[in-house]
Amino acid sequence: MLGEILRFLLEIAFTLFGAALIARAWMHAIRLHPFNPLARVIYQATNWLVLPLRKIIPAGNKIDWTSIVAAWLAALAYLVLIWMVALGALLPAVLLPKFLLGAVFMAAKWALNLVVWLTLIQAVLSWVNPMAPMMPLLQALTAPLLDPVRRLLPRTSIDFSPLMLLIVAQIVLMVLARLSYNVVGV
Repeated sequence: MLGEILRFLLEIAFTLFGAALIARAWMHAIRLHPFNPLARVIYQATNWLVLPLRKIIPAGNKIDWTSIVAAWLAALAYLVLIWMVALGALLPAVLLPKFLLGAVFMAAKWALNLVVWLTLIQAVLSWVNPMAPMMPLLQALTAPLLDPVRRLLPRTSIDFSPLMLLIVAQIVLMVLARLSYNVVGV
């Protein structure tokens, strides 16, 4: 039972931290102002890992490679810790290549979960309170994903692009779950 509790706590902590690292890279890509309150919280929560890595891996103009590598490292640490909690042993070196690939899948799952949650929050707020102070931020974050979907769908009085994005994200999450399970069993 203690192992299940520890696994649950690790999953929550690493998922939130991984999502923050992905959000940091996402905010960099859309050029979100660094003084935005949400951006400041995310920067403060992730600076301890990203800033030392930035000395080795520079952030690009469009892609914040440092934050992406940090998310991958967090996913790798998560998988290794889950292994250690489940089996009570260190990870054998022979499994390290599988775990390196599994960390890619885990970081991708975190990114897709972030897409799902931001899209859901934006959709609900658009119905309940479209003038909420958080709406411009949510629209800025989701527009690069929703705009291509909007171009593909026929124009109607109801915007179905969030629903389509959620369906596609869930399908990709199912595929990633299967792939990651086949690679590392998690």
